[in-house]
Amino acid sequence: MKTERLKYAYIMKYVMLVLTVAFVVLIMMYTSGSNKPFEAVEQAVSSSLDQDGLEKQSGASFKREFGLTEADYAGVMYYASEFSMSAEEVLLVRVHSESQVAEVMEAIEARLEARKNDFEGYMPEAVKLIEDARKSVRGKDIFFAVSPKADEYLNIFAESL
Repeated sequence: MKTERLKYAYIMKYVMLVLTVAFVVLIMMYTSGSNKPFEAVEQAVSSSLDQDGLEKQSGASFKREFGLTEADYAGVMYYASEFSMSAEEVLLVRVHSESQVAEVMEAIEARLEARKNDFEGYMPEAVKLIEDARKSVRGKDIFFAVSPKADEYLNIFAESL
């Protein structure tokens, strides 16, 4: 009886080791960034965007809306609605270092709050879009979208990494 328990414990030790290794691999796959150049990720995301309502914005627009300077980052892609009455926007940023991630995420949260205040009271559908915004951080890549197609854009971003 005692040898049977020892065999069981011996087998369970290896099962736990395999499960732990599998868990670590999964975590690394879902939190790691990309080895692809920013331009390739940008191309994949921008080609999927609704070109009728969104237009590419300049570094000055990025600075005005988020309070961040484009030159401080490895790559920035910012699309916003050409209509002032629309809350739609898509942002993709690649940071130089992990320490910049918090800075960009704080700017995104501030932008969401400001936009919600802009539309609250007279455009409930825009407020709903803002509340349903999608954000994702994968390594040094940050994705943010306010759009009816935000989930679709997020999936394309994830697949492009």
